[in-house]
Formats: sequence, structure tokens, C-alpha cells
Amino acid sequence: MKPLSGSSNILKLSHRALTGNEIQQCLRVAFGATLGFTISKLMDWNYGTFFTVYPMLLLGLVPVLNAHIIRQFLANMAVASVFILLVHGMLGDQPIPMTIAVFLMFAFMFRCMSQGPYFLFGALGIVSLSVQLHFVSYSNVSANDLVMSNATACITTVFLAIFMHSIFPDVEARGKPPIANKPKSNGRHEVILATSVATLSFVVFQVLDLQDSLSAQVSSVLILFPLNWYGAGRAALNRAIGTLVGCNVGLAWQLILLQHSGILWFVSIALWISIMLFARYHALEGGGSGAGFGAMTTMGILFGQYLTPQQDLVYNSLYRFTSVSVSVGVTLLVVYLMHRLLNKFVSTRFVMANK
Repeated sequence: MKPLSGSSNILKLSHRALTGNEIQQCLRVAFGATLGFTISKLMDWNYGTFFTVYPMLLLGLVPVLNAHIIRQFLANMAVASVFILLVHGMLGDQPIPMTIAVFLMFAFMFRCMSQGPYFLFGALGIVSLSVQLHFVSYSNVSANDLVMSNATACITTVFLAIFMHSIFPDVEARGKPPIANKPKSNGRHEVILATSVATLSFVVFQVLDLQDSLSAQVSSVLILFPLNWYGAGRAALNRAIGTLVGCNVGLAWQLILLQHSGILWFVSIALWISIMLFARYHALEGGGSGAGFGAMTTMGILFGQYLTPQQDLVYNSLYRFTSVSVSVGVTLLVVYLMHRLLNKFVSTRFVMANK
């Protein structure tokens, strides 16, 4: 019997050997995220999620490190910090002006992503801003402490990235990625669609007061990274698969560690093993925001935010997968409706590239 094409592709993907550069990148991601997590716990810093996930973003989404990338990463920190301190500080208790401000900031970030050269700045800005807007919605959270923790995590991540690239450098030169030319209508379509859906996600999570659904809110934004309906469907499936795998692995480690989950070195070793496995699949997928990357970030949030001597992962893992599944499904429906609406107008019609 002839195998299904989907299963055949999965088998080919899982059996492909990693290149030398891919192995080095896996090591950078695993050691960088684990070091960030360990340092934050040793120093007893708040928001361990920042210190665990940010190295995954910087080392996992881009395979190289140079001054242009570091500038984008630090610029994202500065813009998000100013927005939280000034804009949210002035408009946080005024829903309509705050929503308009969030819409304009998201539009700016997605426009940077759509244009290409500043994709990393826009992508990191969207994630950082969404996470901080989620945390600052808690009545007991200090905006100053949140911004300082985020800035500390960003600066720590830059030093970790430099260190990781110095001890695990690429073994061969990488080619420059191709620059794709797109119709102007595609750019308008991408920015309007992604901005509208991301803003709606912000409003829904604020109105429903879903404060414990960080992964669900972030997932609703991450599946927008392809900036169109055709890519969002694949991203949604990958995100759901990655979250399911990450939650199950987190539960497995909870059962293995049991009462030893308060011993930092045991937890750090468990996190390193998990990230290394997920980083391998992330590399096999081509380095994008796929299932492997989704599993990595899920583990980063679970370990960074919830795995402490006073808490366990059982409830948080089950709730996380359920909330992410609902969030991804609803977001995908809204993306499709926006796609159909924008395609009714010539100026915002999405034109598929000829293969």
C-alpha cells in the first residue's frame, strides 16, 4: 500500500541528518535557554519566562548574530518599555484610547515584519508587547518591575547569545536568504489582517479577564506571523501540536522529578534535554515557527513561570493545552473572515505568488 504523502514527509523529516550548522544552533538554543532559566532562578528574579523564552527567540528564529540583529533586539526592548510605561501608564484605565494605541503599535510592528529587513524587530516586538500587556493587566503587578525585568532579560539574552555563538560557532558559511518582492496589495492585506486580529485578541483577553491564559494569548499572535490566511492554517496546526507535545513532556518531567522539582539542577537538566530534542525538530522543520519551536516555547513558559517548589505542572499543563486549542481555533476563524473581507477590494487583495 502506498503511504500517505503527509506521513511520508514526516518520516523523511525525522530521518534526515542534521547539518553541522544545525547541530551548533541546537546546542546554542539548548544551552542559552537553560542558562537564562538557571540564572533567573539563582538570582531569584521575577518573570522567569522572559529569561527562558527570549534566548529561544534570539537563538532559534535567526541562525546568525550580528550588530543589525542585536540592534533590532534591543530596539524592541526600548519600544515595548516606553509603550508600557508611558502609553499604558496614561491610558491603561481608558479602554477605547488604549485599544487605539495598541492597534497603532501593532500596525507599526506588523508593517516592519511585512517589509522584510526589520522582520525580527517586528516579530519580537509583537511577542514582547503581548506578554507585557498580559502581565500588566494583573492588578498586583508593578509596571516598573515588569519593565525592569524585561530589560534585564533582554540584556542578559544578548550576552548569552554572544557567548553561545562564540563557543558553538557555525562550521560553514551560510548563504544570504532571498529577498522576496510582493505586490503592494499583499503588503496592505498582511498588515491590516494581522493588526486587526491581534488587536481583537488583546480586547477579548482584557474584557474576559483571562489573566491565566498567557500561552493562549501569545499563541493567537504567533499564528499571525505568516501574515496571511494560507500560512496561518499551517502555523495554527503546528502551534497546537507543539503545545500538546510540550505540555505532555512537562507532565512527564513532573512525574519523574516528583518532590525533587524544587532542586534547581535537576530541573535545569530536564529543561536542557527537552529543549535539545525540540531544537532538533525545529531545525529539521527549517528553523521557522513550527511545531518544534512551539514545543520549546511551551516548555519555556511552563518551567519559567510555573515550575517552583510550591507549584506543579499538572493543572497548568492541562489548562494550557485546552486554552491554546480554543484560542488558536477562534483566531483562525477570524483570520479567514478577515482574509475574505480584504480580498473583496483590489487594493487589499492577496495575490498568490506563481510557483
